[in-house]
Amino acid sequence: MELLDIGFGNMVSADRLIAIVNPDSAPVKRIVQDARDRNMLIDATYGRRTKVVMVADSGHVILSAVEITAEGKKAAE
Repeated sequence: MELLDIGFGNMVSADRLIAIVNPDSAPVKRIVQDARDRNMLIDATYGRRTKVVMVADSGHVILSAVEITAEGKKAAE
């Protein structure tokens, strides 16, 4: 089990991630809004601009204000 640092002392298990995507597209914005409506959104941005959206196998959607490094993305694959 490898943990990814998603900023501000928050960690997420790379094994549980399905996707790491850019937050700017309309489909991703819909996914984030749907997760918010279902209370499945984890906002780890601490009020900053979202740079990464991660989707977990549990259905949770995680927002991060810190870019995930290339080695972090590799670990999630």
